[in-house]
Amino acid sequence: MFVALASAGGASRAAQAPADDTAPAPPRVLHAVNAAQRATVPNSHPALIAGLKTTGDVPDTMRVMHLQVVLKPSDDQLARLETLVAAQHDPASPTFHHWLTPEQYGKRFGLADSDIDAVRAWLVSEGFTVHAVYPNKTQIDFSGDAGLVRKAFRAPLRVYADGAAKHIANANDIAVPAALSPVIAGVLGLHDFHPVPQHLKARVLDGAPGAPGARLRPTDASRAAMAASPMAVTFESGTRGLVPDDLIKMYGADGLRAQGITGKGVTIAVVEDNDMVPADWSNFTKQFHLDGYGGTFTQFQPQVDGMANCLDGNAVSGIQADDEETLLDAEWATAMAPGAHIEVATCADADAAGKPVNDNFFGGVYMAASNLVNGSARPDIISASYGFGEHDVDAASKTAFDLMWAQADAEGIAVFVSTGDSGANASWNGAVIRGYGINANAVATSPHVTAVGGTDTADVLDGTTAKYFSRKAGPNYGTLTGYVPEIPWNQSCGNEVAAATQFGGFPGAVAFCKYLIKYDQQGWYVTSEGASGGPSIVDGKPAWQRIVHGAAKDQSRDIPDVALFAGSYGEHTYAVVCTAQYPCTPGFTTPIEVTGGTSLSSPLFAGLQALVEQGLAKRGVPSRQGNAAPTLYALAQAEYGGPSGKAPASLARCSADNGRDGTQACVFHNITRGSIATECLQSIPSGVATSQCYFIGTIDHGDIQIGLSSTDAKKYNDRTAAYVAQPGWSFASGLGSVNAANLLNAWAAFDGVPPATH
Repeated sequence: MFVALASAGGASRAAQAPADDTAPAPPRVLHAVNAAQRATVPNSHPALIAGLKTTGDVPDTMRVMHLQVVLKPSDDQLARLETLVAAQHDPASPTFHHWLTPEQYGKRFGLADSDIDAVRAWLVSEGFTVHAVYPNKTQIDFSGDAGLVRKAFRAPLRVYADGAAKHIANANDIAVPAALSPVIAGVLGLHDFHPVPQHLKARVLDGAPGAPGARLRPTDASRAAMAASPMAVTFESGTRGLVPDDLIKMYGADGLRAQGITGKGVTIAVVEDNDMVPADWSNFTKQFHLDGYGGTFTQFQPQVDGMANCLDGNAVSGIQADDEETLLDAEWATAMAPGAHIEVATCADADAAGKPVNDNFFGGVYMAASNLVNGSARPDIISASYGFGEHDVDAASKTAFDLMWAQADAEGIAVFVSTGDSGANASWNGAVIRGYGINANAVATSPHVTAVGGTDTADVLDGTTAKYFSRKAGPNYGTLTGYVPEIPWNQSCGNEVAAATQFGGFPGAVAFCKYLIKYDQQGWYVTSEGASGGPSIVDGKPAWQRIVHGAAKDQSRDIPDVALFAGSYGEHTYAVVCTAQYPCTPGFTTPIEVTGGTSLSSPLFAGLQALVEQGLAKRGVPSRQGNAAPTLYALAQAEYGGPSGKAPASLARCSADNGRDGTQACVFHNITRGSIATECLQSIPSGVATSQCYFIGTIDHGDIQIGLSSTDAKKYNDRTAAYVAQPGWSFASGLGSVNAANLLNAWAAFDGVPPATH
């Protein structure tokens, strides 16, 4: 377990002073390597291959490129790492924001050179080609063929059939020489399973009568209704698309932009497994008049010397095409921080022959992030919008991600990760949770990242759109006039706010869902789409997460930390993206795409962080911050109160329901209505349910049970629903969303930075 010991320290950085490089770790490989004496290392994927049929072993001659041995720091090293990171975030510490380089990190927290030499020598003796050792001294990149893998690791690679799809995976845990087992956490690259990114499938909307997609044109009556209910950029389908000016206004960044705080001088990297068309970014910035703020864009494949293990997806395919996830991340990080430098760091999952490349469970996304963190020119901020539930991720991949994010934090990189798009189980993005319980996103549960959940604007369900949106659009198409109350993003009937407002209102989500089942016996509208959150089963609770009102009284790292706009119940509202197939045009006279998900929330917060970092730099301190979460919780404690005792008046005052007038002085908008409890399915006999799906009825001729995600299959209420919003912190939306200007001022004050002068 990667237990965090960090204090609730702040986050601005003093000078980039060299860290005190203590003596490297003593050797832990104490005996000669005897290949016949073996120890088992957990490294298989039972949850992924369960129920799949094997069609045999892969050929021994099949090349397996850029595998990685994940090397395991000692318990003492991990404890010292957490102590260092806590000090780096503590304004009272002499090492406050004295960030490490990858080489310094490797010397202090990597393996002894003799241990690395022993592992490398064994790999070579088994016939593998060793490409290089990472600067962090916890990763060795090597290649070979399937026959060598079977012989060296006692783990044959087999072909598994998943319907028409074929997958490769090792059939069992690996075995390594017993002398090396104390330092080997696992091997990455022995399978080709990959999760989907955390975004909604883009919708194509048409804003021009008679143009392609005219089938979306409304009736005269619906046109009149739309005219009476001002929205953001509104298309003929009745869906509205938020534009940059809308969310800049929503989260209080417009005032910072007026002060020249646009993210200038800050580098945001979005890590991806596929490319986008760079012209999309230019189109986006031009359409919304962001191109005058000086932001720049680079798309590249990050490499670490000696390996060349990051392939260009478009070069592999021979086609320059868009990946929807990639362009969403790049465009909306820019929307919030138009002066920042945007790096699109991409590494392909497979080569031109379709064979896996540089795999851990998260493939090219992991490799892009790992190579950035170990590179010579590291970004200030990283955003990652991928994930899968911890129950379904192999131990080696989870260990590798947690070690990587800890290294990024020690280097001063602020990492933001989306929590997922399927309620209490992050493994079901775009599908319905089936036969599984609570399952937090393995990429986001590290205590060294800030996990970002998703919200929905409440105006449509509340009937208050006219209060928050102008009838007249601004020069950049924005119509939002200020902060709009938010609820957790939840597109299912588990949405308590929707239950109270739809079809005359229901006493709760259970009654609402039962009503809908009567009219949807085939389950066409059953969904688990919504923001994700939950407790980790791997990572321990960091000290800074315990200090705020509402914090869960458990020992787990809990997510999310914060939340920003992701989507809406009823598909009323999404965010506009400019793609190669559907480019944006002045006045939106041609079809365009809109999308959402926590893939939107994470780059949005990365952009907000860039504003904070530039704002601190303008006040005379270096910008690099490290993980934002410790400071966010310290600021929330001041606003929401501590975990016990009487809550301050500001807890109620900062409720998101107070809107822009009530929360003007708040750093956080505390989201207290709604939930992320979504529908879940069980293909089991009627009357039987799992421990985490509360039964409410059957669909599909009574063969499939439907329920709501819950911590107790026998009860469903505010305490058992997984999960409901509440005052303070919650699994539904963390600390809530933020006001960027107030966040910058509070952050600076927390660090003792003098107030800004105008």
